[in-house]
Amino acid sequence: MRLKTLMLGAAASVALAPAAFAERGSDGQVNIIYWQAPSTLNPYLSSGTKDLEASSLVIEPLAGFDEKGVVFPRLAAEIPSVENGGISQDLKSVTWKLKPGLKWSDGTPLTSEDVKFTADYCMNPEGGCAQLARYEGIDSIETPDPLTVVIHFREPRPNPFTAFTGAQSPVLQKAQFGKCVGSGASACTAENFGPIGTGPFRVVEFRTNDSVTLEANPNYRDPQKPAFAKAVLKGGGDAAAAARAVLETGEFDYAWNTLVPPDALKGMAAAGKGKIVTGFGTLVERIEMNLTDPSPDLPEGERATARHPHPILSDERVRRALSMAIDRTLLTEIGFGDAGRPTCNLVPAPETFASDNTGCLEQDIEGAKKLLDEAGWAPGADGIRQKDGKPLELLFQSSVNPIRQDFQALIKQWWQEIGVATELKSVDPSVFFGGDAGSPDTFQRFYADVEMYANNFDGTDPEPYLARYTCEKAPGPESQWQGENVNRYCDPEYDRLIVELGKTADIGQRADLAKRLNDMITKDSMTIVPLVDRGRVSAHSNRLGGVILNTWDSELWNVADWTRVK
Repeated sequence: MRLKTLMLGAAASVALAPAAFAERGSDGQVNIIYWQAPSTLNPYLSSGTKDLEASSLVIEPLAGFDEKGVVFPRLAAEIPSVENGGISQDLKSVTWKLKPGLKWSDGTPLTSEDVKFTADYCMNPEGGCAQLARYEGIDSIETPDPLTVVIHFREPRPNPFTAFTGAQSPVLQKAQFGKCVGSGASACTAENFGPIGTGPFRVVEFRTNDSVTLEANPNYRDPQKPAFAKAVLKGGGDAAAAARAVLETGEFDYAWNTLVPPDALKGMAAAGKGKIVTGFGTLVERIEMNLTDPSPDLPEGERATARHPHPILSDERVRRALSMAIDRTLLTEIGFGDAGRPTCNLVPAPETFASDNTGCLEQDIEGAKKLLDEAGWAPGADGIRQKDGKPLELLFQSSVNPIRQDFQALIKQWWQEIGVATELKSVDPSVFFGGDAGSPDTFQRFYADVEMYANNFDGTDPEPYLARYTCEKAPGPESQWQGENVNRYCDPEYDRLIVELGKTADIGQRADLAKRLNDMITKDSMTIVPLVDRGRVSAHSNRLGGVILNTWDSELWNVADWTRVK
């Protein structure tokens, strides 16, 4: 089966069952809590899920992914396909038609120029776009009329649903962001904190690393939606407090990512005020290896860049030994219970694209020791290995969360067993997952040797996710420390295969390429060390209706359909 054929079926728009709304804003206020507070409402300047999802209340893409991973239209009138002429026969262009009459929340019309501007904004080489992988392969964009956008690709593009599809790739208003391009993008505070959008809500007030206050967008395309007149997204605290605020006290209506030990979460749910919702997608908790030297002894501008390879982790044997020492089954049981599965893959789903990669699942302490011996790291008198007079010491950072700190403590013990000294560092999640170019503590800047976190990709095709690890996407001072390739991994063969994946139509061949790319950055090189395939776990009040958990897009994907249960 060829992907070109699949596009015919995927093009059908998904009809969402309408709710019976009395009128827009009739249900008062909805309270949402994200214990990782948003630091920006511009998803092009942050890879943090907290920022992507907060911004999705305001700004929208042409199309989204529903709870089954199927593409459906948002700003687009329909989903392009080969059958309807929206995808060219040679697969080198896709034509999007906007719904007529769409307006920004300021009352001005949305046009194709806004779409083209957004692509130019992200693809500006001086801008440091955090979502650049979604624009992979684009050659040019035409706007023949105000409602038509034609995207031309350099090569045949069997999967054109990357740019402007999903919450990671929304449309920005050209009139608002026109002066915020290139190196000046991050300096546009007013724009990044208060984007004008087409979504169900518009920004009233944004307090960075704290909260977002929103009101119903008076120009939203459905005159009866949203049901809520006001939305408050509160950030900060911790996952347990967020879960408790919905499940036990009822102060909030929705709590995202309730990353709490399973027994504790079940105890909270017993209060009867809310429900836990779960679903597996592509969310993987993993360890990232820094292939560059983060030493503070290096000058700023050179630290953690390809100019200085990592003095320890550049040796693949050391990275592999660190992976072998980890008991992923125990981590899963302690941290996630039934909501987790041990994994060796960065891409665990859909099944078609998941590599048959299970070699990391068995802990092997003795094998890890042997590898370090072969790499020339000899045990010292204190048990810590040394080489050329340098101890085997690593700085291991992650975001503040009880499960992550438990994981860090266990991994430190296992690494101690094989002769590795580990210093643990915990960073406030609002900072760690933020996009502040001036902060030394973001996961993109990666001023540590190893770090642990989780993220996922929009939709069911991993191509844009895997494209994050090409050479040019490494964060650095020239990109304001934006970029998805946080490891600074660079392999010309990997880059070549990404291009090949982009133009491969046969679904079997695409799957084979995706598996090979997954393996190159996991089991072949141990640049990324997957730990747990995590199900998404969130909670909502019994008084909040319309919630449908979506693991393929923003969890707030259908907030316009949420209602207050009377």
